[in-house]
Amino acid sequence: QDAAAGEKEFNKCKSCHMIVADDGTVIVKGGRTGPNLYGVIGRTAGGVEDFRYGDSLVAAGEAGLVWDEATFVEYVQDPKGFLATYLDDSGARSKMSYRLRKGMEDVYAYLVSVSP
Repeated sequence: QDAAAGEKEFNKCKSCHMIVADDGTVIVKGGRTGPNLYGVIGRTAGGVEDFRYGDSLVAAGEAGLVWDEATFVEYVQDPKGFLATYLDDSGARSKMSYRLRKGMEDVYAYLVSVSP
């Protein structure tokens, strides 16, 4: 894992996601389509207040999904497929349509490096 490489790879993510610390410090200015990814590692899925998640992601969080390296990497490779498997529901959907095919371990390391 290479956090520096992950920072560069995160450029693909920032069209939808921002990273803003709890005190308001902007780490990465990005879109608001996806939730703020500050502190995402170790957080329960669907856990940012005032963000409108899809029903399947909320259900996954309620079923105990917490973002760690394995779950994060698998999710960003295929969000819909991950949720369908996790929830054992072929009808599960994700609002995240983008798939990160490579570099997800580096993005994970980057997110860890900028988390509290």
